[in-house]
Amino acid sequence: MNPGLQLLWPTPLGVHRHAQAEALNPLLVRIFGALRATQLHARGQAPGAAFFASDDDLLTRVQLPEWQAFVRFIVASLRDTVSAANAQAWPVGGLDLQVALEGLWFQTSRGGAFHDVHTHGNCSWSGVYCVQVDDEAQRTAHPVYGAMNGVTRFYGPPFATLGGAHVDLGNAYLQPPHVDVAPVPGQLLIFPSWLAHQALPYDGERERVIVSFNASVHAARGGDRLHGYSAA
Repeated sequence: MNPGLQLLWPTPLGVHRHAQAEALNPLLVRIFGALRATQLHARGQAPGAAFFASDDDLLTRVQLPEWQAFVRFIVASLRDTVSAANAQAWPVGGLDLQVALEGLWFQTSRGGAFHDVHTHGNCSWSGVYCVQVDDEAQRTAHPVYGAMNGVTRFYGPPFATLGGAHVDLGNAYLQPPHVDVAPVPGQLLIFPSWLAHQALPYDGERERVIVSFNASVHAARGGDRLHGYSAA
């Protein structure tokens, strides 16, 4: 290494916006409403719960042209984020990629429902797309949750280190241990699957509706050989 400060192991986060979100999102709400009713019936569950998570087979279950365009948006955004994050690790000029969506599902929440801290396994990247939520002014005016109403909170690697640790000016660089990202309809967040995150409690007139997915990324020709191994 060269003399001087070295900043190691950054945490990449891709932020993308869907250009046709205003037209797409109401359609997704209607589709998801029908799928939720079908899946609740199949599971023998009553409607009306504050939280619902669909099966993770949306990739093949929904066949509308608008949905196929949305999936292409996800894949293109993944390619951009993954390529930028790996610019220093990949060969000069990049690689032809094969992006595999390992699971794609939607979630709805209201009435204070939340999704506790977790990570995603069996994939290298994950993402969350905001379909519907109260507008910013109404969402942040909630009398209990305020600006934290329905945000996605990402916990960085320093979070575990700060649990009970000594904190002074010398390690102030570890702050903040988490970052809150407000839900914005049409916004897609792409993040490493190992990054701990949660959906904070949400309450509003509109349900909070999101699409989540897991993905793996491989070289298009012959496997992943950067580090002496290959993938089928």
